[in-house]
Formats: sequence, C-alpha cells, structure tokens
Amino acid sequence: MRNLTYIGIASLLLFLCGCKDSSVSSVQPLDVMTFNIRLDAPSDSANNWKYRKDNVCQMIAYYQPDLLGMQEVCHNQMEDLKQGLPQYTALGVGRDDGKEAGEYCPIFFNTERFKLVEYGNFSLSEHPETIGVKGWDASYNRIATWAILEEKSNGKKLVFFNTHLDNDGKVARNEGIRLILNKMKEIAPHTPAILTGDFNCIPGEEPLQTLEDNEMKNAAKLATVAYGPSWTFHDFGRLPMEERVLLDYVFTTNEANIDRYRVIKDTPDNGFLSDHYPVLVKLTF
Repeated sequence: MRNLTYIGIASLLLFLCGCKDSSVSSVQPLDVMTFNIRLDAPSDSANNWKYRKDNVCQMIAYYQPDLLGMQEVCHNQMEDLKQGLPQYTALGVGRDDGKEAGEYCPIFFNTERFKLVEYGNFSLSEHPETIGVKGWDASYNRIATWAILEEKSNGKKLVFFNTHLDNDGKVARNEGIRLILNKMKEIAPHTPAILTGDFNCIPGEEPLQTLEDNEMKNAAKLATVAYGPSWTFHDFGRLPMEERVLLDYVFTTNEANIDRYRVIKDTPDNGFLSDHYPVLVKLTF
C-alpha cells in the first residue's frame, strides 16, 4: 500500500509539472520591429526607393517580425510593401488627407498569428480627429496609427501604436507623446500596449522621459540582451560616426518582459535599406 501511495504522489507531481511546462510554453514571444524606410524621394538618386524596395521586403521577410511599425511610407511604397509582404495585414492612411496623400505611419501584423479587432488613426494636434492639420509648433502634419489585435491561439489582446514625431517642433513632440498616452487609456485602458516610432528624440529628451514617467518601458534601456550600434540614423552612411543618433524606439507597458533588443545594421551589396536602421525587439507579455 505504501508503494502505491508513493507512486500516486509521484504521478501527481509529474502531471503538475507537465501542466506548468505546458502553460509556460504557451506564452509565445513577440518580435516587434520599428523601421523608418525613408520616403520615395527622386533626390535620393542611387538610394531611391525603387532600388531599395526589394531588399527592404527581403529583410523583413527574413526577420519575420510579428508586429511592424514603419514611418515615411508614401502611398506607392505602401502598395509595394503590401505586394512584397503578403504574409502581413497592412493598416494606415496618408497624413495629409486621411486617405492616400502624404506619408503613412502604417502598422503591419502577422495575419497568421493575429486577427484585427479594431483600428484607427488620429492626428498629433490639438484636433486629433482631423487628419491633415499641423499640431502646435510642428513643421509637418503628423499622425499615429493604432490597432487592437487578438492572438488567434489564445484570445489575448494587445494594442499597437505607431507614430512619427515632428523633426522641428519641440512642443509638438512633447504634446504628441502626451496625446498618444491619453489615447492608450481611452482606446484600450486595460490592455497591454506597444508603441513604436521615429520619435526624432535622442536619449534623455523630454518625450522619452514622459513615457517612462507614465510607466512605459524603453526597450533600448531595459532589454536583457542588447546588440548592435547605439544609433539608428546614419543618412545613407553619410553621417560621421560621432554624429549618428538614436531616433527610433520601441516602448511597452509594464506587463512586458524585454528579452532582446537589436539595431539591425544589415546592408545589402547594392546600397542601403534606408537612411535609418531598423530596430527589432523580442518581448513577452
């Protein structure tokens, strides 16, 4: 009888351990990328989009981010990306008219992994419901695109925001970040959130501090493992090393564990992917 009791206890422990392992293994990491692809500008000559687009799509297909936020995407670039990345669902609008005019800040998500619950866009301005207006002291119209996504395997939801803060307006950058934080609370107040973007801020500037003060995690600072250069903007390799700066960021709400952070310095044989390097982060909620 004693032997049977021991066997029963051992079997129960093995069963419980198996359940625990199963629960842990069901938590899938998320790969999140932010990438300013540089708009399609004829003045870029050999660095024009038509010479870069295939390499950009190949790079993204190679790293297979689950979530991807991009900046400076013109409508023709949006169409090229949709065609070159059929495994993703693409969301976004042009910042000048809320349709196809002006740069997009699009979101791409892995269609096999996620389904779309809700999505929208707003301008970074005193009138966020009106796209096509400049906010505060900004030099350009600026927007944010967001999506609530549900993981198909377990029904868990997250909200993903992507943006591009103004390059000139200091007030616009500060107020734009505050607006995004308010929108997070309004759109999905109890949902894990991810924010990607070109913030046009170097480490230590006020918009980044505002995010941290509101319990957002900066992946560049908190990743368990970090790799690659400490900067992302290089102007197609023309900037001297000492002038290259970090402008592109991934932030998350406190629920996330930031496992890995990498600035991808890949350069094709025939030029550059962009005037920025992409950032890739692996995290778990």
